[in-house]
Amino acid sequence: MEYLTENYLETQEIGRDLAEEIKKGSRAIVFGLKGDLGAGKTTFLQGFAEGLGIKEKIISPTFVIMNRFNIKGDFKNFYHLDCYRIEKAKEMENLGFEEIINNPKNIVCIEWPEKIKSILPKDMILIKFKILDGDKREIIINYGK
Repeated sequence: MEYLTENYLETQEIGRDLAEEIKKGSRAIVFGLKGDLGAGKTTFLQGFAEGLGIKEKIISPTFVIMNRFNIKGDFKNFYHLDCYRIEKAKEMENLGFEEIINNPKNIVCIEWPEKIKSILPKDMILIKFKILDGDKREIIINYGK
């Protein structure tokens, strides 16, 4: 699925809509968000988190690597990971990454997933962000296997 957005509000709206769609699921869901710095990954996740009912402010966890938020419904946790500073996938072991992605009560969104490609599930949903002119973005969602 491909989207073109004109501004950050439209990017957040796509995130909100996707969150509403996946709340109906019954297993762990992992998203990988790929794009250059400033492409809209965190902005998208702000809308996504709002769609999950999260009231806290969503900022990129670049220095802490991971943030966890409680959610209500079939899923209980929303994990936001930023792997920009990760050099080897093995570094994720200390965060309990394998347990997180295997828990059916979790939704996991990973910025810079290419940094940990070797440990990502094959059915991860990849969302690609491309900067166009000014605030315009192209967002492509590739559903995994």
